[in-house]
Amino acid sequence: MQQDLITQARTWLAEDPDPETRDELAGLIDAQDLDALAARFAGTLQFGTAGLRGELGAGPMRMNRSVVIRAAAGLAAHLKAQGQAGGLVVIGYDARYKSADFARDTASVMTGAGLRAAVLPRPLPTPVLAYAIRHLGAVAGVEVTASHNPPRDNGYKVYLGDGSQIVPPADGEIAAAIAAVGPLAGVDRPGSGWEILGDEVLDAYLARTDAVLDAGSPRTAQVVYTALHGVGTSVLTAAFARAGFPEPVLVAEQAEPDPAFPTVAFPNPEEPGAMDLAFATARRANPDLVIANDPDADRCAVAVPDASADGGWRMLRGDEVGALLAAHLVTRGAAGVFAESIVSSSLLGRIAEKAGNGYEETLTGFKWIARVEGLRYGYEEALGYCVDPDGVRDKDGITAALLVAELASVLKEQKRTLLDLLDDIAVEHGLHATDQLSVRVEDLSVIADAMRRLRENPPAALAGLAVTSAEDLSEGTEQLPPTDGLRYQLRGARVIVRPSGTEPKLKCYLEVVVPVGPADGLPAARAKGAELLAGIKRDLSAAAGI
Repeated sequence: MQQDLITQARTWLAEDPDPETRDELAGLIDAQDLDALAARFAGTLQFGTAGLRGELGAGPMRMNRSVVIRAAAGLAAHLKAQGQAGGLVVIGYDARYKSADFARDTASVMTGAGLRAAVLPRPLPTPVLAYAIRHLGAVAGVEVTASHNPPRDNGYKVYLGDGSQIVPPADGEIAAAIAAVGPLAGVDRPGSGWEILGDEVLDAYLARTDAVLDAGSPRTAQVVYTALHGVGTSVLTAAFARAGFPEPVLVAEQAEPDPAFPTVAFPNPEEPGAMDLAFATARRANPDLVIANDPDADRCAVAVPDASADGGWRMLRGDEVGALLAAHLVTRGAAGVFAESIVSSSLLGRIAEKAGNGYEETLTGFKWIARVEGLRYGYEEALGYCVDPDGVRDKDGITAALLVAELASVLKEQKRTLLDLLDDIAVEHGLHATDQLSVRVEDLSVIADAMRRLRENPPAALAGLAVTSAEDLSEGTEQLPPTDGLRYQLRGARVIVRPSGTEPKLKCYLEVVVPVGPADGLPAARAKGAELLAGIKRDLSAAAGI
């Protein structure tokens, strides 16, 4: 066993093209650090519908140049098998460690395989890559990013020619092609032959961002903006300038790309503390809104002044922003299908139905939402919004920020706020209160054990509300393909439990619906909603053993 592990590591070392990971692996071999070697050679990073994502380092269980070259070779083989030899593959990347290297390796492999490759000119938001695929008529796109994961992670996201992320069966076919790649010496990797794009694609994307706004709408909202050390600042500020909004006040400490993410524990606006500097800036600048993107700028977080909140600012939940944008689009006369993932608030369905628009639920992820026929607007509670599906078939934190700023400007003219509109929506449709129970683990078996417990002993009631149905989503439903998840319907509530697809987390999504009646019933409805959510969270934790 020990010798097999050392032999395996030496074989990998012999073909590793990266001096940094070669040194790391050679050090582990010389030190006979079997635990570290076992962790790196326990299998291979699995390529799935999220592509690849993992910690940087040497070996097949880490993100590194060897793994990326194999992934690119497998993708190239898949595209050629689909009759797309000679087609264009567009490659984008963020500012994380190794992202530029992984992008260059991908371009080299595609070129060596007889495809054409074009790389975006510098680290740019993921939605620019999603836009570029269709704009340039590419057969596929690759984005090198780990989104809002910790600093030592990176990832590899694949899109097909329709501009949407891959779904089955393409993910399985690509995974099989990656597994069939032989020694790296057999993968042709020329040193040139691909194109480095200029700013024309970015300019076309920015020109498109104007299309999400109503001609002649007010553009007066003052915004404090943070990119959380990611790639959003230059593109968002350019989009705001084109649209005629006041120049955003930047959170200076977080405005420039920095792969170390030095001011945050996790570069995700949903994580505790991530917005502290933005709120401190807002207390000095007194804006109408705080807007944050995650590091690759495909998500958009919104915070509003709230005298009752600690520090005077409150983060809006993704479901709240999702409902606000839906209501704004309805007011503007938007027609088409409104779609969301099953873990997002059912409020969207009520808004769409009242407006006479179609409505559809999908599995988690924009790879599913973006494929909805006739899509006009899609969102997911994890701060993802698709407000221009004809331009970007994915979540887009730049255009979402523009639309939120437009809505805030419209309300500002009426001497109202986003919170006032949320009250109106609750009175009209009932209070839809949502929360999340999210458990980050070191040991993935904790998640498997929790799912097993819930499958073997589903709760009969949560917070005193009877469970009226318990669905195991791994078996699929009439509307949904199979996925690892559980859905409980309760009287006036809904719970979904699933392992995260991108992080070592168990995620439980909770929603309660409380009738409001006249507007003066809102405080009592909010108190009831908070009480029920706390009770569901407590009882679900006990049932899952977490």
